Amino acid sequence: MALAVRVKNLWKSFRSGWFWGGRNEVLRGIDLDIEEGRIFGILGPNGAGKTTLLSILSTLLLPDRGQIQVLGMDVVKRGNRIRERINISSGNANFLWSLTVKENLTFYAMLYGLGGTNRKKRVEEAIALFELGNYERTPFDKLSTGMKQRLALAKSMLNRPEILFLDEPTVGLDPQVSLKIRDQIADIQRERDITIVLSTHNMAEAEYLCDRIAFLKSGEILTLGTAHELKRSVRLGDIITVHYKGDLRSIRLEKLPGVIDFSLSDGRCEFVVDSATRRMSAILQGLWGAGIAVKEVKTSETNLEEVFLEFAK
Repeated sequence: MALAVRVKNLWKSFRSGWFWGGRNEVLRGIDLDIEEGRIFGILGPNGAGKTTLLSILSTLLLPDRGQIQVLGMDVVKRGNRIRERINISSGNANFLWSLTVKENLTFYAMLYGLGGTNRKKRVEEAIALFELGNYERTPFDKLSTGMKQRLALAKSMLNRPEILFLDEPTVGLDPQVSLKIRDQIADIQRERDITIVLSTHNMAEAEYLCDRIAFLKSGEILTLGTAHELKRSVRLGDIITVHYKGDLRSIRLEKLPGVIDFSLSDGRCEFVVDSATRRMSAILQGLWGAGIAVKEVKTSETNLEEVFLEFAK
């Protein structure tokens, strides 16, 4: 699959202090490949360098050194061309406070070079896409935090970007609004087949949305992969506990689908699996097929936060 983003040995630092201060290294030797048509998550705590990385990929900051290509173009040499084909949205939405939703979108459509009926059409599309029709005449400063974030996402779709960079898109929102925003992000990617690069410190958000995830800490990538791959790499996964009657010695339990590890005690087997939801049926079928009577089953799910803590040790 073609790459939307390629990063090799990216370094970025900022000066600390005025005269005798040193330099604070924010990104240190980042290597990263992001495939087209995926949602890629950059996950890490506050201060990990997530916003700096997105700012460089979206041509808002220049790197100190490294090779960075977006849509096959160098971010330093071809920044203007790249900006025509990407967009970015921040979780801290900030627009002209006195303009209405429709006026703000029209203003940004003009900045993106859209004119005439095409500009009107794009604004109407964005309003419909994010269900802003009831608020199009509402001034920005009268919107709720959730509606402000929908406006920010609507703005980012005006130029129909091939890559959309989202910096903490649900920060500060209540859980119900956050889930709505996440569903809209997933719908956009699925319907328009665009690449989305998402930074977040919300583990549930990354696991819900992202095809692949990079853990960033202190400017370095600790590890990278799908949620299931990351769980496997530290032998950390969901738990399926089976209380049974019978002899399990005839079964190669490690060969059952998705099993990372297992432990046996009297009448009890605890499986560590990559996904309890996906593997439950196959594991039970394997036990039943070997004549094992299953008396009780319990599950507990591992989340990305536990994986991250394991890597961060």
